[in-house]
Amino acid sequence: MTSPTSSGLASSEHALDLPRDYNAATWFIDRHLKQGRGDKVAYIDADGATTYGQLADKVNRAGNMLKSLGLHMEDRVAMITLDTVDFPTVFWGAIKAGIVPIPLNTLLTTGDYNYMLSDSRARVLVISEELFDKVEPILADLPLLEKIVISGKTGFGHPLLSDLLAQAEPKLKPAETTRDDVAFWLYSSGSTGAPKGALHLQRDLPATAVHYGQQVLGIQENDITFSAAKLFFAYGLGNGMTFSLHVGATTVLLKDRPTPEAVMKILKDHQPTIFYGVPTLYGSILASSEYKRSTASEALRVCVSAGEALPEDVGKRWEERFGAAILDGLGSTEMLHIFLSNRHGEVRYGTSGKAVPGYELKIIADDGHEVPQGEMGELIVCGPSSAVAYWNQREKSLKTFRGEWTHTGDKYYVDDEGYYRYAGRGDDMLKVGGIWVSPFEVEAALISHEMVLEAAVVGEADSEGLIKPKAFVVLAPGESGSEVLAEELQKYVKTKLAPYKYPRWIEFVDALPKTATGKIQRFKLRGGMRM
Repeated sequence: MTSPTSSGLASSEHALDLPRDYNAATWFIDRHLKQGRGDKVAYIDADGATTYGQLADKVNRAGNMLKSLGLHMEDRVAMITLDTVDFPTVFWGAIKAGIVPIPLNTLLTTGDYNYMLSDSRARVLVISEELFDKVEPILADLPLLEKIVISGKTGFGHPLLSDLLAQAEPKLKPAETTRDDVAFWLYSSGSTGAPKGALHLQRDLPATAVHYGQQVLGIQENDITFSAAKLFFAYGLGNGMTFSLHVGATTVLLKDRPTPEAVMKILKDHQPTIFYGVPTLYGSILASSEYKRSTASEALRVCVSAGEALPEDVGKRWEERFGAAILDGLGSTEMLHIFLSNRHGEVRYGTSGKAVPGYELKIIADDGHEVPQGEMGELIVCGPSSAVAYWNQREKSLKTFRGEWTHTGDKYYVDDEGYYRYAGRGDDMLKVGGIWVSPFEVEAALISHEMVLEAAVVGEADSEGLIKPKAFVVLAPGESGSEVLAEELQKYVKTKLAPYKYPRWIEFVDALPKTATGKIQRFKLRGGMRM
């Protein structure tokens, strides 16, 4: 099937019909000039608008710039780059030149960057000026890192990206890559251990744009999109780059952290039609009664959530207040974007929906056999955007990527209507009185209470050494914790779930430990709050 806005890139239910010789930048960047979009706005960031024609020029110059710095085909360039037009400029410029970009999380520590820059052996780093102080102390410890390029106005003794782009040639012949060449890396968020570099192919980029972006989300050329999830994140990379660039839409970028205030200002000022968020952000916005559709985007037609499962109560309240449904789904760094999702007109809050076209799902027991419908097991996925391996992590690669199937580590079951319901990460599941309990189920019940903003549930041993649920609760603004409230919440959960699932202990905290992409790090809560 070929869409009117993407003629030339055919797709079937299971695979894209890509030629063997393929460079993704020719589709996502160069094609728009041939199709007459040169003067259309591609990006809006804090410095203004960039048209598709201007973006194509920047991409060519970036590819030539990286080659002038001594990079050759298959060499790697690391990016610690905030969400400005410089991000797609460098990312696609590298891919067009056959160089491998590695976007890194912009919220990490110096130690994290030391690990990733050493592990990746990147020869060039492009970094936003605001983040340079995070890497400056470790530069002497990175002998393979040869050049630093600064995005911004202060170079700290290093060349500015803007200057190098201005000096570079504006024409660039695409590198002769194939659909099966490694195009870019993404590091996992590290929610369960050290980050792992997932290797993604040229073919993975259009796969997610077609199968999720078009066939599920229904993104169109006239859409204006905004993603609170950043471009370095697999979820944000699809939201803010590949989906929009696939159909010729316009994307708004937020350089700063996506606080409720900053997000609501973008929604009000630019009136996007599609908004991509994460459960914590949706909950935080709902916590303020002043936020509603009239103070957001009145053009909003659909929202998306991923990163963690969206609590049913949050989804229902958001749609009621903002007039746009949230399509909650499951994706991963390994699969590049969402492969299990709710659909327009078929939203079932509290579920992750059904398989995205082109992807197959199974729920298996520990012995590898499929479980009957209704029984819980590990979710595995087969689809066209799976990473091929983790860099220098052979054992972990073999454990995750098994033939055509990628093992997610997520526990799910399928309900009577065929919708997939999240139960938790495999290592987060609790066995209480011999019965499995999903931490997410208990958390969702707690969050539905009007005084609770966030919750995380882990296992704790009682006086007899038996595991029972313990909840860490962040209260809504203006609320304070007490023994009376703890008892009230325990009774409340008993009205929502089977009594044995209620949290035996409730600890009120100011914040929950999370990865920079918003995932709760429950392993830091086991045995007490250890931030």
